[in-house]
Amino acid sequence: MRAASVFTHRRVAETAPAIRELIAAARRAGVMLRLDAGETRKHGLTPGERLELNSLALDDVELCIVMGGDGTILTALRHYAGTGVPVFAVNFGEVGFLATVDPDGLAEQFDRAFEGAFETLELPTIAVGRPEGRWVAMNDISIHRKPGHRVADLAYGLAGEEIGRVRCDGLVVATPQGSTGYNLANGGPVMAWGVEGYVVSFVAPHSLTARALVVAPGDPLTINNGSREEPVEVHVDGRPTCELPPGEDLHIEFAQCHGTLAQLPGASFYHRLRERFGRLAR
Repeated sequence: MRAASVFTHRRVAETAPAIRELIAAARRAGVMLRLDAGETRKHGLTPGERLELNSLALDDVELCIVMGGDGTILTALRHYAGTGVPVFAVNFGEVGFLATVDPDGLAEQFDRAFEGAFETLELPTIAVGRPEGRWVAMNDISIHRKPGHRVADLAYGLAGEEIGRVRCDGLVVATPQGSTGYNLANGGPVMAWGVEGYVVSFVAPHSLTARALVVAPGDPLTINNGSREEPVEVHVDGRPTCELPPGEDLHIEFAQCHGTLAQLPGASFYHRLRERFGRLAR
């Protein structure tokens, strides 16, 4: 391994000891750490052995090390989607469902990472297209009525056939790994990693018949804003991205590319489910 990039969340005090451990491990392994201008400034780093600061070459790496919660991990997975670069994530968040390891014994864990002593898991994306752009999500794409506006009126169709029209506060389209996020909180089904397909669920539907639907992977989804006046917001992995004007369509496709997540040998989706959500229940 020649080089690795570094992504961290905004709480610098939490990750500062781990950054020191990471730099030491990189020097032991002879791996160059590449940090962009934001990460360099955030951690107040100065030039040193095996450090490439203010780097513009984050794509020229064999590994990405992440220290943060699921939001930071998702940022890294989106950045490297389709490249095959594994994301090795240390959990500094609340849940850390996507994290590779917890922040205990990091010297050993970083040595393992630089030795390539991990397995990889391909995570499918979902892509949303509009005339003004195209965005890729690792977890979910959601449609929301704007605060203070009337309830949304959303029609949706699959593989060219309209399925229904629902008055609701919004709609969530989630990948299998994203099904344990907003979709789960929204009452949608949990999909095990490895399932081929995605799920569509509704936020506060004004209907007795609107139910979550698991969709075949090759069936594209079209969402129409049926309102005559009210735009709705489109969020990608929880971040506001664009608006869908009244009467216009949004097109979503599954698994056009994949992110690559590093995981410890023997790790499984069901282990993560028990450890992360079982822990929260205690």
